[in-house]
Amino acid sequence: MSLVPPPTRAKGEPTIGLINVVFLMLIFFLIAGSIAPSPGDGIALVRIADLDVQAPPEALVLMEDGTLRHGGAETDAEAYLATLSEPRVARILPDRSVSAATLVALASTLSAGGAERIVLLGERGQPEAVTEVGVE
Repeated sequence: MSLVPPPTRAKGEPTIGLINVVFLMLIFFLIAGSIAPSPGDGIALVRIADLDVQAPPEALVLMEDGTLRHGGAETDAEAYLATLSEPRVARILPDRSVSAATLVALASTLSAGGAERIVLLGERGQPEAVTEVGVE
C-alpha cells in the first residue's frame, strides 16, 4: 500500500473554447456578408422632376445640368449662403442625374463659404416624404 497521492492532471486552457467560438463567429459573418445583397442594387435616388411636392423653402435645389435654384429662382452658392441664418445649415436637394463630383464640389463651396453643416435632402418611401440626411 502506497501513501503517495496520484499525480494531478493539469486543467486544459479555457481559452481554447473561446478561440473556437470566435472562429465560428468569423465564419458566420463571412458567409452572411457574402450572401447579403450589395447596397448598389435597387438604389433609386431622388429625381426633382418626379417630385409632386415643393422643395422646402430653405433648400438649395441642384438641377440635373448643375444650375442652382433657391426659392424658385436661379441663384449661386454665395447668394444662397447669404440667406442662411444662424446656425448656418445648408440644405441641398440634388437631382438624381447630378454627378457626384458636382455635388461634392457644391458641398465644398458651401463649406468653404461658412456653412457649419450640410444636409442632403432626399425621398424615403413615397414622393411626399422629403427627409433630411445629415452629411458631416
